[in-house]
Amino acid sequence: MNRRHRLSRSRDFDAVYRQGRSVSTRFLVLYWFSRETGADAIEVARLGLAVPRAVGTAVVRNRIKRRLRELFRERSSELPQDHDYVLVVRPGLAEAAETRGFDWLRERVDEILGKASA
Repeated sequence: MNRRHRLSRSRDFDAVYRQGRSVSTRFLVLYWFSRETGADAIEVARLGLAVPRAVGTAVVRNRIKRRLRELFRERSSELPQDHDYVLVVRPGLAEAAETRGFDWLRERVDEILGKASA
């Protein structure tokens, strides 16, 4: 996933949290917000990840972020391109993904994206 497909500034995260909508599952919370379209608007779906320290060590958090970015990249063509997304990981996801595998994590991401599109 290119860096232009990521949210990195605090003000971008705040805009999604304040003005966006949200859905949640046991392990993930997804916030999304429709950006204004204009001449200088970015026409790609952007993702921000929030992985708190309660999820695990830095190694564990970074591994989860890499996997979630990869899954989001696979699904980005199916998502509205004028939206910003923030995916918040809840404690327990790292252990569950480690024991159940990458396909299980893919199902959790599909589940939350399905809830968001409904």
